[in-house]
Amino acid sequence: MNSLVNDELDVLTGLVPVDGKAIIELGCGAAKLARALLDRYPHSQVTGLEVDARQHAKNLASPQAGLHFVPGDAQAIPFPDASFDVALMLKSLHHAPLPSMAQALAEVARVLCPRGHLYVSEPVYGGPLNEVIRLFNDEGVVRAAAQAALDAAIRSGAWEPVAEQFFEMPVSFTDFADFETRMMRPTFAEHRIDDAKLAEVGKAFAPHMTANGAHFTRPVHVRALRKRT
Repeated sequence: MNSLVNDELDVLTGLVPVDGKAIIELGCGAAKLARALLDRYPHSQVTGLEVDARQHAKNLASPQAGLHFVPGDAQAIPFPDASFDVALMLKSLHHAPLPSMAQALAEVARVLCPRGHLYVSEPVYGGPLNEVIRLFNDEGVVRAAAQAALDAAIRSGAWEPVAEQFFEMPVSFTDFADFETRMMRPTFAEHRIDDAKLAEVGKAFAPHMTANGAHFTRPVHVRALRKRT
C-alpha cells in the first residue's frame, strides 16, 4: 500500500531543489502549493500560469510576495528561453489537449535553464474516489496519455528521469453539495451535469458519507525529470 501524504510540498522539496529558485507552475489553479512553498522558502520566486480567466482573476485579487500570475497555457508559455530553474505541473498535464501534450513538454524544456527540473504530479486512475468521479468525468484516456507523453519526452533525449514516487493524499468533503461544487462544477471545465447525472453520482457518493463527511484517499504518481542541456 502506498504511503499517506498530507502535504505534497514535502514530496516536492524532497525530490527537487526549490529554495531560492525561479519556479513556474503550469496550470496553477488557486496556487495553494505555490503559496505554501513561498511561506516556507521566501527567497524563491513562483510564476503561476493559468488558462482559466475566472481563476486567474481570483489569483490576482490575492497577491503574495514572490508570487506572480500570468494568463496562458503550457502549449505556448509566454516567457523567453531558460527563464526558470524549476517547472511544476500539479494535476495539470492530463488537462492539456491530447495532440498538444508533447508540445507542452517541449515548451517546458524551452523555458527551463540547462539542468532545470520538472516535477509532474498526476492522479492515478483508480480508487474509490475515481469510481465516483468517472461517472461524470472519465479521465482514463487522458491520464494514460499524460504518462505516455512523459515517456516519449524521456526517450527523445531532452530529459533524464530523476525520481518517481507513488503515494496517497486524503481528500474530504463535508457532504454531497460540497463534492458537487468542487468536483462536478469547477470553473475550468463544463461536465454537462443534468438532473439524471446528478442523481446517479449522488447515489454512488452516498455510501461514503459518515457523520463527519465523506473521506477518501487519492492515489498520486509523481515523476521528477531534469533537462539534459
